[in-house]
Amino acid sequence: YRYSPLLGHRHIRLLRLLPSRNQDAPLHSQLFDYPMLELGDGSHMYEALSYVWGSSERPHTLYIDERSMPITANLYEVLLRLRDKMIERILWIDAVCIDQTSIEERGEQIQYMAEIYSKANRVIVWLGEEADNSDQAFKNIRAAADEEHKQTFNKETDRQAILAILERPWFRRIWVLQEVAAAQHIVMMCGSMRIDGYAFCLGLPSLLRYEDIPSHIRSVTYLMRGCIFRPKYRVNSMGGISLDIRPLGALIDMYHAHEATERHDKIFALLGMSSDNPTTSGLLPNYKTPWNELMAQLVTFILGERVFVKSWIKQQAAVIFAKGCVIGVVSPVQIVHDDSRGDRQHINIKRMDTPGPSWTVQVAGKPIEVGDLFCHLLGAAKPMVIRPHDDYFSIIMIEFTPPKVDGMEKMDFEQLEEPESSSVHDFLLVWDWNSPH
Repeated sequence: YRYSPLLGHRHIRLLRLLPSRNQDAPLHSQLFDYPMLELGDGSHMYEALSYVWGSSERPHTLYIDERSMPITANLYEVLLRLRDKMIERILWIDAVCIDQTSIEERGEQIQYMAEIYSKANRVIVWLGEEADNSDQAFKNIRAAADEEHKQTFNKETDRQAILAILERPWFRRIWVLQEVAAAQHIVMMCGSMRIDGYAFCLGLPSLLRYEDIPSHIRSVTYLMRGCIFRPKYRVNSMGGISLDIRPLGALIDMYHAHEATERHDKIFALLGMSSDNPTTSGLLPNYKTPWNELMAQLVTFILGERVFVKSWIKQQAAVIFAKGCVIGVVSPVQIVHDDSRGDRQHINIKRMDTPGPSWTVQVAGKPIEVGDLFCHLLGAAKPMVIRPHDDYFSIIMIEFTPPKVDGMEKMDFEQLEEPESSSVHDFLLVWDWNSPH
């Protein structure tokens, strides 16, 4: 199959999956151009697929306009599940609707991902075929989500079946975050079983101990739970869609441990969730940009032009030389578990020997600990949290934005804005995404 060029700005392709009464019949479909911008806001009558590509091998065939396209086993399995016996199904699938051989088209189309998933009639999450007693696990989760039939189970096999579902690769994928954050309605599929995404998130805490649910799972379910309450989106300065969840630096702090086939996606996948202006970030998706340059651009965008950044092609890390000052030390820290709002930390800041502000903040990929330092670099818009080592400081949160001060001893955040020249020091900082500390 050979792609035809898209017909205009903010046009996408949609897949028309043709019906068949024969479950084993070859998959036949059509691709058509869809002028998303011209058709306005609101829900559109297509479904967006959220899934994992899986192996790079493509042993199966999808026929598009009678021409063949090799596809992965995971995509083939879900298309068989989605194909109706009588009615056409309209889908958006990244591996098919984007010409993956065109770097330019990939870079352009992923700028529309938040809009594609937010305007979809529903987002279908495909976890894979039935395995490890997943059918029973889905039944237990659905029953637990029913408030009239709250239950727990006693069999260890039931618990292990649910844990096996949570170990599936979909939950670790970075793109999943934007896909479920944008969704207005989510349906989870595993083999022949289906469950509403909100019900899935309601049922899990009833069946598993909090400590049994890994933090990367909680970050996904936190976003999923909010889909039915979430405002649609906002239109950014470029006319595109932004989910406006948090500043980019804060999103990187929270989600950099999620997996991506290409390292670039650890940044690009979060742009649509960011509250930052894409025109000023200089980080619009471009897969031709070498990784070390992209990493340096990211650091400069977050911390300003007055830092010196060293990064490498093969490492998800940067060394940063900067000037700034310490503005506080973290004293007691308390973890706050809240299924509806995600993991949070209650932290107290001490300035010299005087009590400072007290904040409750979302837990990042690297939790804040007692003894961590609040530091403000010259030229940076916001302070960061760093951890002292023998001859350098590791970055725990590169961009700290607290909520409203809730401590007894209140201190306006503006007091932390600009360090005095007399207290400025040189800092050697390491921002390592692979390090847990």
